[in-house]
This record gives sequence, structure tokens and C-alpha cells, in this order.
Amino acid sequence: MSTKAKGGGGTPATAAATRAKIEYTLHGYEADPNAGSYGEAAADALGVPYGRLFKTLLAEVDGRLTVGIVPVSSTLDLKALAAAAGGKRARMADPKDAERATGYVVGGISPLGQRRRLPAVIDASVSGLATVYVSAGRRGLQIELAPADLVRLTGARVAAIARG
Repeated sequence: MSTKAKGGGGTPATAAATRAKIEYTLHGYEADPNAGSYGEAAADALGVPYGRLFKTLLAEVDGRLTVGIVPVSSTLDLKALAAAAGGKRARMADPKDAERATGYVVGGISPLGQRRRLPAVIDASVSGLATVYVSAGRRGLQIELAPADLVRLTGARVAAIARG
């Protein structure tokens, strides 16, 4: 395992990645608290294409919290997420419910190291990438890792859930 830090660490997400003995790189940046899109602001600050930085969104699928992980260049297709999660209906979760379930604040929700393991679906576009970036558990910190490691650590299903 080799980890390279650029900009600090020490979150439940980084602890989960370290415990799993995967290779990852941390990337810190100055987070803009007024950004309209935290994901796009992170990609811009790090000089990363929008298709390689994935945002972590929480939705309720048939009343059960489910994690949707999609590129910041797209939006979450709620119908596709529901189908991929084996449900019928999905709607975006209340931000307070998302924070309570994950232990992270909105804009810094990581798919890794969440307070409790939730069902997760990652957009299929992840498969064609060498590495991806996801939140490392706080605004201003991204973790770069191999897509296969992201899938394994989250226990996620891979499906086409992004639109746009």
C-alpha cells in the first residue's frame, strides 16, 4: 500500500482506505463555501476533468437511503438509481438525513467510511477510468483511487445512473 498526501487527511474515509490497504492520493484545495456546485468547484481547483471527479448523493429509494455516485459533469437519474437499487421510486434525501446517516456534512459527503453502510450505486462511466476522485470526507479534500477499489470499499453496484 502506498499513500501520498497532498493537503492533510485524517477522516473516516481515509481511515477506511488505509484499513483496506489500497493505494490512494489525497488532494487538498481551498474550498469555496459559496460555490454553487461543490464538485465542480473541487474539479476546477484541482484541475481535474469533471468526468473524473465523482459526487456522492443520497436518495431515498422506496424509503431506504441509497448512495448514488456520479461524475460532477452529470446529474443523478433517479429512475435509473431506483432500478439499479431494485426499487421503484427514488427522490433526493433530505440533507439532514444524509448528514445523520453518513456522519459527513453536505459538500463533503464521502462514499467511504460512512457512519453506516448504505446500498450504493456508482455510474458505469467509472469503468473506463484509471483513477477517480471522490470526497475524502470534508470540503477541501478529495481522495484519488482506482475505480475497482472504490467499488470494493463501498460494496457498490455499477450501473448507468448519470444523465447529461
